Amino acid sequence: MSPNATPPVPPPAPDSAGPKTVLVVDDDRVGRESLVEAVAEMGYRVVGAAGAAQALRAIDDQPIDLVLTDLRMPDVDGIELLTRIRRTDSKIFVILITAYATVDTAVAAMKRGAFNYIMKPIDLDQLRAQVDAAFHARDLLLENISLRQHLQRLGSFPDLIGRSPAMLHVLDLIGMIAATHSVVLIRGESGTGKELVANAIHRHSQRASGPFVKVNCAALTESLLESELFGHEEGAFTGAVRQKLGRFEIADGGSIFLDEVSELAPTTQAKLLRVLQNYEFERLGGNETIGVDVRVIAATNADLEERVRQGRFRQDLYFRLNVVPLALPPLRDRREDIPVLVHTFLRQFAERNSKDVDDISPEALQHLVRHAWPGNVRELENCIERMVVTAGKRRLDVDDLPPEILPAPHEAPLPFPTGITLRELEERAIRATLRTTHGNRKEAAKLLGIGLRTLHRKIDDYGIARLRPRRKHGQP
Repeated sequence: MSPNATPPVPPPAPDSAGPKTVLVVDDDRVGRESLVEAVAEMGYRVVGAAGAAQALRAIDDQPIDLVLTDLRMPDVDGIELLTRIRRTDSKIFVILITAYATVDTAVAAMKRGAFNYIMKPIDLDQLRAQVDAAFHARDLLLENISLRQHLQRLGSFPDLIGRSPAMLHVLDLIGMIAATHSVVLIRGESGTGKELVANAIHRHSQRASGPFVKVNCAALTESLLESELFGHEEGAFTGAVRQKLGRFEIADGGSIFLDEVSELAPTTQAKLLRVLQNYEFERLGGNETIGVDVRVIAATNADLEERVRQGRFRQDLYFRLNVVPLALPPLRDRREDIPVLVHTFLRQFAERNSKDVDDISPEALQHLVRHAWPGNVRELENCIERMVVTAGKRRLDVDDLPPEILPAPHEAPLPFPTGITLRELEERAIRATLRTTHGNRKEAAKLLGIGLRTLHRKIDDYGIARLRPRRKHGQP
C-alpha cells in the first residue's frame, strides 16, 4: 500500500454477512481522512485512496461496493475515474463530491452513470442519506440481476420447472455440462425428470442440430436391445429380412440417451464399453467396423455402485459412464417447487382438456405440498391432470384431491382408558345403561343384549345401588 493511501477502517460492529465497502478517493489527505472517518462511523468498511491510480488498484485488490470521489483531482479527475470504474464493474456505484462551481459537470457525470453528487462543504446528514440511498439502490440492482438470471435459466430450460436451491443447482450444472462432449450419468428416483434433463443437455450443446435418440434399456430383451443399439445385417437371425441401422448409427453427430442403463445384460455391457472407449462397433451378423461420433447420456434410478459390488454391473463400464455425474433431487427434497409445478400443470391440462379451471385453494395446495410424492414430479403431474379432468368448478379444492393425498382420518378416542379390565368395563356399561333407562332394568337388559335374570345377577355381583324407575306422566 502506498504511504499516501489511507488504510482500511473497519466498522464498529460489522454484520455476519460482512460489511459493505466504501472507497473514498481524494488527493487532499485531511479531507480524505475526515471523510473516511465519517463513513466508518456509519458502519461501513472504508478504504482511502489518494488518487485515481490508487483507487483502481484498490478495486482490483478487493470487492468495492461504493466509491465516493472528489471531482477535481490533479492526475485523473472524477469523471474519468467514473468512466474507468463503470468499464471495470458496472455494479460499483459512484457518488461525486463537488464544489458549487462544478455542479453542471457533476450533473453531466450522472448521465454517464454516477449515482449522485454531494456538495462541499459536506453535510454529514446528507452524506449518510446519500450513502444509504446508494446501497439501497445497489441492493435492488443486484436483486434484479439475480432474478433475471433465474428467469433466463427457466427460459433456457422451460421443461425443468423449479426455483428451489436444489433445482437451480441442477440448472447451473446443465448449463456447464452442455458445453462439453463428456459422457453424463444422470442419477435420480423414478419420475424426477431424467429424460427432460438429458434432452436439455442435448438442446444446449454444440450437437443441438444433430439427432437426439432415446433408448429404454429395460424395455427390450437382450437380443432385441443389441439389434436396437447396434443394428443388424440381413439374415443375422430369424426374421432379419433386411439390414437395419442401430440407434448409435442414427444418433451419429448427436446424442443418445440410454435410460435405465443399469438393466443392460452382461454381453450388452461389454459391447457398450467398446463404444464408449473407441466409438466403434459392428452390426449383428456383420464384419464391418462402424465408427460414430455420439455423445452418450445415461440415466438410472438404481444403485450402480451396489450392483458393481454384486458383480451385476461391470466396474469398467461404470467408470466410463460416471464421467460427469448429475444427481436429481426427489420432489420431497424441494417442496418449495410444488406450488409453481401445480400451477404450471393446472394451466397445461386445463388448456389441453378445454376445462375452465384456473385456480386451486390454499388448503388443497397445502395438502399437495405436504404429500410425500414417492412418484415425484410424474406422480404430481398425473394427480393434477386427474383433478382438472374431473373438476366441476373453476377452483380446485380439497374435495377434488385424490384420496391418497388426504391424510388418513384419525380414529375416534376410546370412551374409556386403555388397560381397563373387562369386569370394570362391564360394570361401567351396566351403570351407564341403567342411568339412561332411569333404573328400568327391563329396558336396560334389552339395550345390553342380555336376559333380565342375568342383569339382576350382575347388578348384585357389582353391588350397583338400585335406581328407582322414573314415573311416567300421570302415574301416582
